[in-house]
Amino acid sequence: MKANDHAPFAAYVPEADRYENMPYRKCGRSGVQLPAFSIGLWHNFGQFDNFGECRNILRTAFDLGITHFDLANNYGPPYGSAEETLGRILDLDFRPYRDELFISSKAGYDMWPGPYGYGGSRKYLVSSLDQSLKRMNLDYVDLYYHHFPDTETPIEETVGALDSIVRQGKALYVGISNYSDTQTAEALKLFKELGTPCLIHQARYSMFDRWVEDGLLDLIGDEGIGMIAFSPLAQGLLTNRYLNGIPENSRAADANSHLESDSVKEYLPKIQVLAKVAEKRDQSLAQMALAWLLRDDRITSVLIGASSPEQLKENVKAIDNLEFSQEEQKIIQEIIA
Repeated sequence: MKANDHAPFAAYVPEADRYENMPYRKCGRSGVQLPAFSIGLWHNFGQFDNFGECRNILRTAFDLGITHFDLANNYGPPYGSAEETLGRILDLDFRPYRDELFISSKAGYDMWPGPYGYGGSRKYLVSSLDQSLKRMNLDYVDLYYHHFPDTETPIEETVGALDSIVRQGKALYVGISNYSDTQTAEALKLFKELGTPCLIHQARYSMFDRWVEDGLLDLIGDEGIGMIAFSPLAQGLLTNRYLNGIPENSRAADANSHLESDSVKEYLPKIQVLAKVAEKRDQSLAQMALAWLLRDDRITSVLIGASSPEQLKENVKAIDNLEFSQEEQKIIQEIIA
């Protein structure tokens, strides 16, 4: 943690009106409602990030009505440290409000060495959740996901492990992430047979990455499960950051980033035109891109990250204009086609 991580904080008292502005959406046909925007702790909450800033971001999120905090066992870096960070912040600020929070975690990607540290086996999923609960100092998570489909493990074993986790009281609900429509259909059939419903599917979705529209969205709509979209800004492409090229301090300029400079060059003409559409809507490009996902009522929530409270507040302002005229939808579809 950085030098000013231990700066004094006043005792946290959340905003009294925190539930008045954030829209909440039913998660499929379940009784769960999630905020239109959920906060992901994938970036900026690891061991080497400023703990005070992490704390400020989550305080701001809750004050804005964001009740859903989304993690995974391997978020950091290093692995596990985002869950540890949340555990500390829960102790300092949020324990009195635990029942107002919806906390999720995941397992699937590599977490520790050896054959039992990744995948979809019962051994891995149960062991990993036990570790996650210890890091966060929780008795249970509200939602536990299998993070990605493991073709080396029978799906019956993976779904059976998630079912047993619910029956053991370690998670209230379970979900899947990054499954194709075919894999999702197979998993949902097994969940039904076991009597533990799948609450939600978490999938990558943005204006520039629309694979879920090729069958998955229709399936989850028909089956009555929720959908939460991650990477809604396409690694920052759908922001004003790249309107004039690639800034030196941007993610695309970082050789270790997942976002390549070639992607910026490829999408730049579309980014620039979309930004003009957003301006006419009195929104930033990011705000419009977030609102565009929520135009579909099959999308329960959109998962956003934040590097500062100010950035979080700015993106959440997207809720001020979630409606698109037919003309706007037509123009946007033509741009992103």
